[in-house]
Amino acid sequence: MPSAKQKQPSYLNLIASEMCEVDAVIAQRLDSGVPLVGQVSSYIISAGGKRLRPALLLLICGALGFKGTQRFNLAAVVEFIHTATLLHDDVVDDSALRRGNATANETFGNPASVLVGDFLYSRAFQMMVDAQSMRIMDVLADATNVIAEGEVMQLMNMHNAALDESGYLNVIRSKTAKLFEASARVGAILSGASPEIEAACATYGQAMGTAFQVIDDVLDYTGDASVMGKNLGDDLREGKTTLPLIAAMQRGTQAQSDFIKKAIETGDISMIDSVVSIVLSTGAIEVARQSASQEAERAMAAAQILAESPHKTCLLQLAEQLLLRQS
Repeated sequence: MPSAKQKQPSYLNLIASEMCEVDAVIAQRLDSGVPLVGQVSSYIISAGGKRLRPALLLLICGALGFKGTQRFNLAAVVEFIHTATLLHDDVVDDSALRRGNATANETFGNPASVLVGDFLYSRAFQMMVDAQSMRIMDVLADATNVIAEGEVMQLMNMHNAALDESGYLNVIRSKTAKLFEASARVGAILSGASPEIEAACATYGQAMGTAFQVIDDVLDYTGDASVMGKNLGDDLREGKTTLPLIAAMQRGTQAQSDFIKKAIETGDISMIDSVVSIVLSTGAIEVARQSASQEAERAMAAAQILAESPHKTCLLQLAEQLLLRQS
C-alpha cells in the first residue's frame, strides 16, 4: 500500500509519520478470511487520494496536544467510512474512472463493490468500539447516517434542473461535509477539548468539507482530466445540478438557461462543450469559487480559537490551499 507521505501535499508533511501509522492500521484491519474482500478494499485504498479526513483528525489532535494511539485507529475508521461511500457511489453513478484508475466496480463488478463497501462500514463500526467512547460512536454513527441521507437526497435530485443553491448546499453538507465535520469533532473529543473548542473544530471541518466539494464541482467543468484522474463532464452525464450550473442558469440568457436545463434533464454528454462555454462566459465559475472561498474563510475563522502551534498553522494553510486544488 502506498504510504500517506507519498500522497499528501507538502504542507501536510507535519503529520506524514502519523499517516504512516494510520496506513499500518488500515492494512492490519483490511485482513479478512475472504480473499476478495481484501483484494477490492486494497485496490481502492491503494489508489491514493488526499486522505484529508484522517489528516483533519490527526491535525486537530496535534493542535490540542493529544498523543494517544487511539487517534490512529479512529483516523483509519473515517478513511474506511469514506472508502465505503466511494465504493457505493461509483456503483450508483456507474463511474468507470477514479483517481486515474478504473473504479472498483469497473474492475471487480458491482456486486463485489457493494458488498465490500458493506464490509468496510461494518469493520469501521467494530473499530469504533475500541475507542470505548459512546460519544465518539454517537458522532460517527450519526455522520454515517447523515451521509446516507445525503446520497439519497442527491439521487432524488438527479436530472432536477430546478434545484437551487440552498438545496445544493444541503446535499453536499450531508453527503461530503458531514464526514469532514465528524473527523474534526472526533479529534477534539479524543483530546478532551471544551464544548466551545469542540464546536469550533466541527465548524472548521464542515466548512472545509463544503469548500472541498464546491471546488470539486467547479473542476468538473474547468479541470484537466489527466490531472484530476476522472472523466470531465461526469456530473452532467449523471444529471447532477451543481453550483456552476445553478449560477450559469441564474446569470445567463433565457436561451442559455434553457440549454443547461435540457442538458441536466437529459444527461446528454454531447452537450458538454456548449455547457462549459456557457458556464465560463456567464462568470458562474467565479461565483462558485467565491462560495468556496467564503467557506474556507469560515474554516480559518473557526480555527483561530486554537492555540498557536505548527498544527494550527497547517490547518490554516490547508484551508487556503484547498482553493488552489486542481485535482
